[in-house]
Amino acid sequence: MSAKHPVVAVTGSSGAGTTTVKTAFQHIFRREGINAWIVEGDAFHRYDRAEMKARMEEAEKKGNRHFSHFGPEANLFEELEELFRTYGETGTGKVRKYLHNEEEAAPYHLQPGMFTPWEDIPEGTDLLLYEGLHGAVVTDKANVARYADLLIGVVPIINLEWIQKIHRDKKERGYSQEAIVHTILRRMPDYVHYICPQFSRTHVNFQRVPTVDTSNPFIARDIPTPDESMLVIRFRNPKEIDFPYLLSMLHGSFMSRPNTIVCPGGKMPLAMELILTPMIWKLVHQKRQIR
Repeated sequence: MSAKHPVVAVTGSSGAGTTTVKTAFQHIFRREGINAWIVEGDAFHRYDRAEMKARMEEAEKKGNRHFSHFGPEANLFEELEELFRTYGETGTGKVRKYLHNEEEAAPYHLQPGMFTPWEDIPEGTDLLLYEGLHGAVVTDKANVARYADLLIGVVPIINLEWIQKIHRDKKERGYSQEAIVHTILRRMPDYVHYICPQFSRTHVNFQRVPTVDTSNPFIARDIPTPDESMLVIRFRNPKEIDFPYLLSMLHGSFMSRPNTIVCPGGKMPLAMELILTPMIWKLVHQKRQIR
């Protein structure tokens, strides 16, 4: 952890909605004049799209039906830990980009599904923001979580997470229902061992809970809207949180436990900005105090 070069990590499963939190942070950075370097977790996958497909086929032939992007074999956890550590110490580190589509790939003259070359983060940024699957991961070889100054978890209940993933992968990636269900099943052991434990290490968790029937996520025609949901917000250290202020600002909210606020799902963007803004202020203030 570093007061001089803060590292913020937003972590959540595929389809969980981590991009929503990243967007909230971008609003805060723009409003407060903070120069943040954003890293997407896909950049720390071990294999590009074509090689990952080949590796999965190879694993299945050997009887391993659970090889996935969630586990250590398909990711560069040690390199991610090194990025967090070196950024905290020096304000720079090695990064690259994963090119999801033609639009992202065109400026680099590469194909979608490939990585850009590794490069150094330029000096002079205020903080590092990571958004992806493994911002708080810990294994026997890597401890990414220990170098993060602020850890945010995005954890919709699992049926909602699956609904969001199914709709996204069908619409944006053209996958079939059968292929998506196969992916969900293949990832389940790594989900249990490498994704879930992270949310016990996060400083704040945002969990969206639908108030409509999601009992069979595989036939859901629509994603429950924010107004059809409640948002459960859990704080690891409630002593640092001004609960009366949050309750007064988030109309319709209440506390379900001494460290947990529940509010209408439609207030998720407001809740994120109210909660995250002072946390970012604190990190940046500490940074500027030691310049």
